[in-house]
Amino acid sequence: MIRRIFCFFLLGLSGLLGYIYLQQHGRWRDCFDDNGRCFDDSTGVVYLAQSGPVWLALTVLAFATAIYLLWKRPSRR
Repeated sequence: MIRRIFCFFLLGLSGLLGYIYLQQHGRWRDCFDDNGRCFDDSTGVVYLAQSGPVWLALTVLAFATAIYLLWKRPSRR
């Protein structure tokens, strides 16, 4: 029971991290220059292209862990 709750928590976390990935990298994908930076004039924030793969890796890691725990059968003792 606790394992399933943890799996659904990880699935929700992967959805949240995927949303953060889209907000931090996907929206500014066409704006990055040769140095991997994008300056937003309206907010004065510089976005870095290197942050996108980090958020994506965290998303994939949380999702893969949740799927593995759901797929793996509990050991019977």
